[in-house]
Amino acid sequence: MSLPPGFLDDLRERTSLSQVVGRKVTWDSRKSNPGKGDMWAPCPFHQEKTASFHVDDRKGFYYCFGCHAKGDAISFVKETENVGFMEAVEILAREAGMPVPKSSPQEQERADIRKTLANVMEEAVKFYRLQLHTARASEARAYLERRGLPEDTLQRFEIGFAPDSRTALFEHLRAKNIPDEQIINAGLCIKPDDNNRPYDRFRGRIMFPIRDARGRCIAFGGRAMDPNARAKYLNSPETPLFDKGRTLYNHGPAREASGKAGALVVAEGYMDVIALVQAGFGYAVAPLGTAITENQLAMMWRMCDEPVIALDGDKAGIGAAMRLMDLALPLLEAGKSLRFCLMPEGMDPDDVIKSQGAQTMAKLLENARPMVDLLWQRETECKVFDSPERRAALDKSLRAAIGKIRDPLLKRHYGEIVNDKRQALFHPARPQTAGQRSGSYVKGKWNKAPLGPTPGTKASLLAQQDGGDRVRESAILLGCLNHPDIAETLEARLERAVFLSPDLRAALAVLLETLPDIQAADPAETRQKLVNAVAEKIGYDPVQKCLAIGQTRANPHLKPGADKAMARHAITEELDKLAAARGILEELREAEEEITGVADEGLTWRLQQARDAQNRSVRDTLGGESSGTADESHLSKALQKLIDEQIWKKK
Repeated sequence: MSLPPGFLDDLRERTSLSQVVGRKVTWDSRKSNPGKGDMWAPCPFHQEKTASFHVDDRKGFYYCFGCHAKGDAISFVKETENVGFMEAVEILAREAGMPVPKSSPQEQERADIRKTLANVMEEAVKFYRLQLHTARASEARAYLERRGLPEDTLQRFEIGFAPDSRTALFEHLRAKNIPDEQIINAGLCIKPDDNNRPYDRFRGRIMFPIRDARGRCIAFGGRAMDPNARAKYLNSPETPLFDKGRTLYNHGPAREASGKAGALVVAEGYMDVIALVQAGFGYAVAPLGTAITENQLAMMWRMCDEPVIALDGDKAGIGAAMRLMDLALPLLEAGKSLRFCLMPEGMDPDDVIKSQGAQTMAKLLENARPMVDLLWQRETECKVFDSPERRAALDKSLRAAIGKIRDPLLKRHYGEIVNDKRQALFHPARPQTAGQRSGSYVKGKWNKAPLGPTPGTKASLLAQQDGGDRVRESAILLGCLNHPDIAETLEARLERAVFLSPDLRAALAVLLETLPDIQAADPAETRQKLVNAVAEKIGYDPVQKCLAIGQTRANPHLKPGADKAMARHAITEELDKLAAARGILEELREAEEEITGVADEGLTWRLQQARDAQNRSVRDTLGGESSGTADESHLSKALQKLIDEQIWKKK
């Protein structure tokens, strides 16, 4: 079976050879340079201990200096998978998300058309470049000079000019015996509905050739010289050559520069890219007049694991960043993300470079923010969270956004960072006043507080984990593992539960992530699937971890066959106790922040007194370990009374 011309080139373009080979080898970290696509490993084709097998990811070729094996991604799959040429192509195409075209006369005809149109486009490039040096382009040349584009830049980007004439290009191409149909199909001219003579699409515009990764001119972008033009920038229409959602401006040169620098900058337009390249950032690209598409994002990640999105510092730029974030969230993987660099308000990269220099631009790019920061900014900016309803709305929107992430490990890390930001927002640390300096005033000077806590303070309430915490946490986790249907109904409460035991906290987080995907007709099968899924992700059996505690093991209501009503009551009771204990602990943390002076034995005494008061409050309010729902309001008031009476001061 023959393939249409250009298909294999596109397949190789979208395939990372290092990823294909990486499934079969272990890279030598000392010799390899992933940023430059320069990878070394022991050869998979013959037995050796040294790393003599070399992969050049940018060029897409491998070579072994031992056995002299060489080839590209297709030949590597053929040899290692023991398949034929077409099977290897199908494997790679499937991984790249490309349908393998069937060989047909029609497909061959389309390939011939694309080749012919590419030749027509090259003739247009030559014409526009020549026109830039004519008298009719004097205003355009003056504009480019004001924008700081010297002659070498004009040559590098092949910038030209379309005369303000209805048929200048059409007549030029006709003189070269190019048929009308080809000129129109290339998107260079428009055929009127009344079947009159075609006219030029681009008139009175500075022209920017758009080339694909293989270097073929596939389209143009035109910047109007007339301030009253209907469109300031005009791109070619989609043609057999040009798909704007699969194209990046400056793709080919940026790919090579990105391989050397290990970086990629994504700007909004042609002039931004040109300014960045002139300033030394050769790894700059831009989409073509529309929001970044999923295909363009995949192309960026092929060049760099973490592209920096450099957007204009205006409302439109911020809006574009937010839309891109929503597109990227479901596609994120470990090591594949985005960072965002928003320019100062009212400026674009070109403005920054011209007014503040390349060093300022480099600093802005270096300080680009991770995507999780942008997510948090969007959900919290210009909002007030002074009521439970508003806080709940924030939780809901954050959960919906993070829920788009498919990678469970990545989703968990996003959740942890967002939770830290949420805690800082709702429970900010109290700033010290002048009268709360860390130290003590002795003999006319301040003595600095010790860098670490004293031995007595280490034994205080805030430095200890209540032994009952792990009992409660293991009981909650075991009940949820054995009764997934109950866990699903308590999902909101479980997400708010604060586990202090790291291993149980990790297991609960994975349980909540896994729960929606576990479905089975038989409850016992559902339970086993859930337990197995959690165990696989955390690396140990969570049920056995919970059963290691005698009190949890002895509770009959937490077992798989327990009555549903009793099981739910047992889980919610432990959640209530846990919430009460956490409420008291939070109150004590705030009390500690209000104390002036160093963390010495006096503080230890105070915390011990508060601990005794806490234990009495728990017994009195909860009625012991067998009590029902905790009255958190009563606990809070009782503890506040102790704080108001300053029980830490020895009477």
